[in-house]
Parts: sequence; structure tokens; C-alpha cells
Amino acid sequence: MSTVIIVDPISTGGALAAELHSRGIKMICVWSSEVGEMRTHVPDIAKHLSWLAVLEEGSDGIESLALQVQQVVSESKTELVACLAGGEPGVLCADALSSALNLRSNGVEPQRRNKSWQQKAVRAAGLRATREASGTSVDDACVQAFLSSEQYPIIVKPTESAGSDGVKKCATKAEAEAHFEVLMHAQHRVGSVGAAVICQEFLAGDEYVVDHASRDGEHKLVMIWKYDRRPCNGGDFVLFSMVPVPSDAPEVAGLVAYTRGVLDALSLKHGASHAEVMLTADGPCLVEMNCRAHGADGVWAPLARALTGGYSQLDAAADAALDAAAFEALPGRYGPFKAAGQFTQLVSRSEGTIASLAPLDAVRALPSFQHMQVSVDVAVGRRLVRTVDLFTAMGFAIQCHDDPAIVAADVAAIRAMEEAGALVELVEPSSSCSSEADAGMPIKADQRVLVSVQ
Repeated sequence: MSTVIIVDPISTGGALAAELHSRGIKMICVWSSEVGEMRTHVPDIAKHLSWLAVLEEGSDGIESLALQVQQVVSESKTELVACLAGGEPGVLCADALSSALNLRSNGVEPQRRNKSWQQKAVRAAGLRATREASGTSVDDACVQAFLSSEQYPIIVKPTESAGSDGVKKCATKAEAEAHFEVLMHAQHRVGSVGAAVICQEFLAGDEYVVDHASRDGEHKLVMIWKYDRRPCNGGDFVLFSMVPVPSDAPEVAGLVAYTRGVLDALSLKHGASHAEVMLTADGPCLVEMNCRAHGADGVWAPLARALTGGYSQLDAAADAALDAAAFEALPGRYGPFKAAGQFTQLVSRSEGTIASLAPLDAVRALPSFQHMQVSVDVAVGRRLVRTVDLFTAMGFAIQCHDDPAIVAADVAAIRAMEEAGALVELVEPSSSCSSEADAGMPIKADQRVLVSVQ
């Protein structure tokens, strides 16, 4: 009997754990030292899974944690075969633990999640990278040199974050400096309190998510999604949708070649990865590489399976960890789509106390409806806020249908409901934006709790 460690089974990590459980795999849950409040973000599909043990990464170090794992495995008379990162906070712990246990590992790199480090490694490999500077003080010489010389607007964001948390487009040096200071004192949702801030050139173009599963340095493309992000409610990069990109689309070859170069530059040889790449006028450029599976609780997996004819990143990641022959049998790139569909984020344009959720039934009744999930705060009696980032989204709906025209019509119907403020019924809708949302400031951690993150 095989055993797999899942470090931080939050968001899609929980869905990955459920997939492993369905294959008869025993599991050990490890909570990393960085998970913080996000340990509550376990999807429903994983809330009642059984674990051989639930362990904590403590201050006594990885070697101690490794000994605890070995004791559990010995007592259970199972074979330890893999250690996987479930969520973003668990990446470094999973790297260190897999290395300590002599499992397949990407090795120990303390800066792996750091966006500035990623850009430097990509540039060193001869690939397009963003112009940037990072530091822990806005007065750092490199930061000031960048802010004084770079063409505006620029992007200012945390070096480690998720869900567009704290990302802001700044039009002036003064605005950039002010947001830098805010971020250095903000509480971030992935346990990176007090981490550095990165200032980057603004990349103009279309943004894509390129999802792979890898084993021994062989990278299999499992899906490309195109982001539809727009300014809304004072937020600069509100996500409206993720649309799957056909594998024969003209931009795919360049995106795949570039992303695989990035994976190699970052020494990511094993596991799931989730790259955000901007396709600019002079080619692809990395926004950031997430060294774990695509987020949003993995609810996109049924859509991906419908499009590919049977598999998703979850399936490929499980194969990569457990079954060399099954992984080898997967195509290097998914084939022609067998259906149409997309991930549609529900964007609130209103504020007020929620009186009824009945209007959401109209979304469920649409012909292409596959799945919907709403924030735990979207409930009768709770206050609805305007969407300025992933953490303030109302939720999302997934469409899937044989006819692309039906999908398009259903998405248009949802957008019309959003514009009319008709997704929920409010007691007293407000037409004024909150000061934080209007300023594009990060929403505080205690203001909003999401079912789906990252």
C-alpha cells in the first residue's frame, strides 16, 4: 500500500488529496509553518478524508518532521512514494521534506516562491523577464533607482502572495511609494508577513495561465486558460473569466516553449505547476510561476476532463507522482476540444445587506450550467461588497456545452445580471464604493473569507 504526503491540503490541494484517496492511496497531512489562517480553506471534497496522521511543521526543523513521517509510515506498514505541495504556503515545506525523505523532489530553494527571484532566474536562462526591483524598504537604492527611471505605469505587489492580493498598477512614483509602504505592513493570506515588495514594468498584452504536470523533467501540457481581467470597482485586475485555449491556437506553441523554458530555469522537474504568462508584443513574459496546481479548489477539473476527453491537471499530477506508465501515456499536449466551456467569476458591482439568494437560481437554470460556488460571505444577512480582487469575488460559475454559442449566450446573461445588480437581492444597495476598494488597497484578511482561493 502506497502513502503520499500532502503539505497544506487547501484549495486544489484538497481536490488532489481526494483524487489520491479515490485511487486507494493512504495519505499524511502536513500543515506548513506558513499556512496560517488558510488552513481553514479546505474544499468540501476533502473535509472528511481520512489521514494516517496530521502533522505540523514545527520550529524543530524539517529533520524532526521527517522522523515523524517515517514513524507513521513504519507503523502503518505502507510505502512512502511522494510528498506533494497542496497549496501555495506549503511549497517550501514540501520541497524540503521531499528532499529530506529522499523522494522525488525539486530540491531546496528558499526563494522559489519569490517573484523577484523567479524573474532573475528566468533572465539568467536567456528568457524574456520583466524589468524589476525589490526590497524591504522603499528607500532601498535599487528600488529608488527603478522608481526614478522606469516608464509609468508600473506594477507594485508583494513578492509572495495569491489571488492578486495587493497587486496595484501605479501611475506615479508617489503612488508607487505609498503602495509599497502599505504592502510592507499588510497581512497577506499566504503567511508571508513582512516579505519584500517587488516593483515591475507594466506588461501590456493578453494574460494566460499555462498548466503543466511534470515527472523527471518531462513536462506535459494539461491546459491553457486565457484570463479576462479588467479594471472594476477601483481594482486594477479584477478577474472576469478564464477561457480554455484550444491546443491548435496560434499562440500555444510559443507559450508552451517559453513556459517549459521557465520550468527548467527554476529547476521544477516534478509535480503540478501553474504559470501566469503575458503575451506581449515582443513575445511571452513570465508574470509569476506557482509551483503547485491551478487553484480555485480544482472545481475546473470536470470542465477540463470534458474538454480533453477524460483528464485534468489533477489526474496528470497524480499519475506523475504514482504511475510512470500512466504519465508516459499522456500526450505532451492535450488534443482538440470535445466541448466548449469556461470559468466565469461572479463580479459584484453593488454593496448592501443580502436579503435573498434566489436570483442565483437563474444562473443554475442556464443550459450550459455545470457548477457554481459562492463565497461563504454571500449569505442572507451578510454584507455584500464590491469585487476588487479574487478575495472579494461573489464566487464563480462554470459553463460547459457541446455548442459554443450556447456557452457565449449564457455568459452574456450572467454579465447582464451583474450589471443590473441582480445576482442577489439586497436590502439596501449602495452606489458608493468603499474607500479601500476605491483606492485599490488590499482587503484585510478579516473582512472576507473565501471558499476558493489561489
